[in-house]
Amino acid sequence: MLLVLSEEHKEHLGFLTQVDSAVVGEFGRIAVEFLRKGTNPKIYEGAARKLNVNSDVIQHGVEGLTYLLTESSKLMISEIDFQDSVLVLGFSEELNKLLLQLYLDNRKEIRSILGELAPKLPSYHSLEWRLDVQLASRSLRQQIKPAVTIKLHLDQNGDQTTKILQTDPATLLHLIQQLEQALGEMKTNHCRRIVRNIK
Repeated sequence: MLLVLSEEHKEHLGFLTQVDSAVVGEFGRIAVEFLRKGTNPKIYEGAARKLNVNSDVIQHGVEGLTYLLTESSKLMISEIDFQDSVLVLGFSEELNKLLLQLYLDNRKEIRSILGELAPKLPSYHSLEWRLDVQLASRSLRQQIKPAVTIKLHLDQNGDQTTKILQTDPATLLHLIQQLEQALGEMKTNHCRRIVRNIK
């Protein structure tokens, strides 16, 4: 799988051709640090003074490199795909090898950082349900009004929460059909390929 870079990202990464390979390595370190702790304008200003350029150019270069590394790590692209992805940037062979080494050295750490940044969603613990049927009321002697009450127990970060839902059987059947359809979609080759790339 190849990365598709926009013209803006190509422009931001184009700055790397104007600096020494040691500076590109430093930019890679700053990019990983940027993921860990967030942006730091002082680092950009210090690097801009040393290289005698505008701090925005440094910031865009680091952000472009961050995007390249995070997207590559997220998709877990192979070495060959990474090289083919950066080939369109028109970099020298030495710079391409340096970027590949940056990617290989930092991909596990970047994936762990991205995993920590992902929101922690509640997970299923247990379920209780009850079917209530109203057969008559004062105004209507013969009526059938069913309702399904569901008590859903969820786990989130070790804490248990409870959600109570109520619906009629027709809506519940529709929900079951939609979930079964979604499970059927997960068995298609296209979805399997996507899930494999996400992991």
